[in-house]
Amino acid sequence: MTIFRGTFIDTPDNPFGGAALRVGTDTGLLVQDGVIVARSPFSDLRRAHPAEPVVDLSDGIVLPGFVDTHVHFPQIRAVGGLGLPLLEWLDRYALPEEARMADAEYAKGVATEFVNGLAAAGTTSALVFGAHYPDAVDALFNAASSIGLRITSGLVLSDRLLRPELLTTPVRAYAESLALSNRWHNVGRNRYAVTPRFSLSCTDDLLATCRELMDAIPGALFTSHVNENEAEIASVADLFGGSDYVTTYDRHGLVDRRTVLAHNVHPTDVELKTLATSGATVAHCPTSNAALGSGLFPLHRHLQYGVRVALGSDVGAGTGFSLLKEGLQAYFCQQLLGDQGRPLTAAHLLYLSTAAGAEALDLPQVGHLSVGQQFDAQLLRPAPDSPLAVALQHAEDTEEALARIFTLGAPTDIQAVWIAGDLLN
Repeated sequence: MTIFRGTFIDTPDNPFGGAALRVGTDTGLLVQDGVIVARSPFSDLRRAHPAEPVVDLSDGIVLPGFVDTHVHFPQIRAVGGLGLPLLEWLDRYALPEEARMADAEYAKGVATEFVNGLAAAGTTSALVFGAHYPDAVDALFNAASSIGLRITSGLVLSDRLLRPELLTTPVRAYAESLALSNRWHNVGRNRYAVTPRFSLSCTDDLLATCRELMDAIPGALFTSHVNENEAEIASVADLFGGSDYVTTYDRHGLVDRRTVLAHNVHPTDVELKTLATSGATVAHCPTSNAALGSGLFPLHRHLQYGVRVALGSDVGAGTGFSLLKEGLQAYFCQQLLGDQGRPLTAAHLLYLSTAAGAEALDLPQVGHLSVGQQFDAQLLRPAPDSPLAVALQHAEDTEEALARIFTLGAPTDIQAVWIAGDLLN
């Protein structure tokens, strides 16, 4: 057993429902086999366990590990392609990188960069859009396993409109996806996600195959994109006889508690009602929405309908792996919406980055730092005299300190990351 001593900040209860930020100052967490088995003031915990080793983190602030609900593994080398809307950006930047994943050695290099980037940003769990090639998906799971990340991912499926080398067939999609799930689903910390790229690039036959895969892989998640860009939405409606975007998935039984759909910038009320009733989650990706000019996310409407929302970085349209940056951009977005926005506090941003994502990905063992949870955590300790260090020194309280972390923090301020009590190198 090990005692971790420090200031711990988390959101075990939902601040959108009125819960307060939880702050433990000079608190001790007793961790055994990766699980928090006791939590109390450090002095009390030390008296109860005088012989256990202590890891003193009191010179920084400890947050739960971040949970990223939407990020693209093949696109890390496409970050920074600015100046284009979604469909043109895909053709110019993203899809050429997706096609390069056919080279297994290239994919291995990208996979290593990708998982290292997540870990360096304090992200310990992620729902990852994989690749169109099975060997590349194997490379991702292997790379994640080597450092211990909690990764849920799968083969990306399309059978129309994209570059020919990225297309599959329903029969091949089923066989390759099932083979990947047999190798990786629930092996170590890996899980499988059935992953059609989006309805724009998927026929009804392929989406029906996705339903078959969900039935064949117990506990698999389903993830795709929805309502990101107005031109995309219009094209989907044309392809599906005027259908709204959510219904293209729902008609195949693909919208339920295991569903995470990215973006949803332009939803109809009917779609929001469907998402709420089904228990699906929307992955809000604010820097991507801003970079591509997709629009301002209507968080208030989602909350009114009871739709679950968490944060995603959406690398490579997003501007980096840091959910601190995504949280800050989410705050900006709601401010810009004025009366139509939902004002956000630092507690909301932390919740969206951690516990909300854990709930979305069906990871009840992570997301906050309570007894019974696995110790997935990150230590923020900015360099002396850096802007963040100065800001923290002058914060009036912990909520203000957390706001300053989201405003000024970056991966360079994260000095250590643990997953299930294991320190990542």
